[in-house]
Amino acid sequence: MLKLVTHFKSETWTQQHVQTAIALPIFMFAGGAIGNLIAIIVLSVSRQERKSSAFYTLVCGLAVTDLLGTCLASPLTIANYLDQKVLKNEHVCEFQSFLLLFFGLTGLSIICAMAAERYLAICCPYTYQRWGVDRRFAQKFLFFIYISHIFFCCLPMMGMAGSLLQSSSTWCFIDWKTHKPLAAAYSVLYGVVSLLLILGTIVLNLAVCGALLLMRQRTVQRPVTRASVRERWRALSSAAETQMMAVLVMTSAVVLACSAPLVVRVFANCFMLKNDPRADLAAIRIASVNPILDPWIYILLRRSLFRRLLSLSRRSSSTRSSSSSTPQRNLFYPDIMKDSHVFTQLMCSVNIITQLPATVKFTPCDTEIHYSQGFKLSFYLLPSTPEKDI
Repeated sequence: MLKLVTHFKSETWTQQHVQTAIALPIFMFAGGAIGNLIAIIVLSVSRQERKSSAFYTLVCGLAVTDLLGTCLASPLTIANYLDQKVLKNEHVCEFQSFLLLFFGLTGLSIICAMAAERYLAICCPYTYQRWGVDRRFAQKFLFFIYISHIFFCCLPMMGMAGSLLQSSSTWCFIDWKTHKPLAAAYSVLYGVVSLLLILGTIVLNLAVCGALLLMRQRTVQRPVTRASVRERWRALSSAAETQMMAVLVMTSAVVLACSAPLVVRVFANCFMLKNDPRADLAAIRIASVNPILDPWIYILLRRSLFRRLLSLSRRSSSTRSSSSSTPQRNLFYPDIMKDSHVFTQLMCSVNIITQLPATVKFTPCDTEIHYSQGFKLSFYLLPSTPEKDI
């Protein structure tokens, strides 16, 4: 009788423990799926001219990648909590390992591609135009990323490395503690590629932010005249570029912060003899948070919300400058906004960028024109004109 009571209590405790443990992956799965679905819907209702841009295409590609990663990887983890024999199957374990490798590396690659696109658009406008970086170019590049990464992440299943059920028995990954030269080389190669993508994204973002600060400083220092079409367009495009960089920098920060711990654990398990399964589990859980946070950046940093934040910033700056005797120019809306005739003449067309090439010619040395193909400033800076979100 005592044995039956003890066995019943043990089964009850086990069920309660499983219910408590399974709550976290279910919550993460629901958060990632719902958030990315909302983000895709928000992006799909953008203005038609915005959909033709390369940056928009890459952002959509990242949202779809996060959604696919959540919907494919999380159900396996949830099923393993319900039945711990699921991941003990060799093929299922290899498949989950492939998913974690592929979606982790693909997210980093798309973020690096977004940073490179902004760098070319702002710092190398002539090259950006000559290469024809547009929606179709971005789609081809996304296709190349997917194909190359599928091949690279399938190498463990082809025999180059092995997949192993980790110590917590809740996830599978490559056998990063193996002493086989080929398998160890793959683990190091995966870590090196991830590290290079992280460093490349950081360097490109710093370069773009520096270029934007210089552009903003020149816009403030030089008064905009009616005869300078290039200066007018550059002043008007400054706020649009700032909004794009806000999305890029925030997304990059989230992706890099979530991916870096797993990259560190890859190198630690390859070169350090100390085994730390808790740190490995924490690293993969932090990486799993990335697809949950990414979509809310696209949702919160929409054009309408961003424009409201800029409006609040202008009000606060104007309040401070009113007490000062020296008038200060607004950084986001320069003096051209004060001249209604010039502003109306500039914005009379729905597509301001397509009107520029008739009067503004691009040359290799003409890097002062910050041309960004696909981003069209149609009534973007008009506070009284309603427009759809991002």
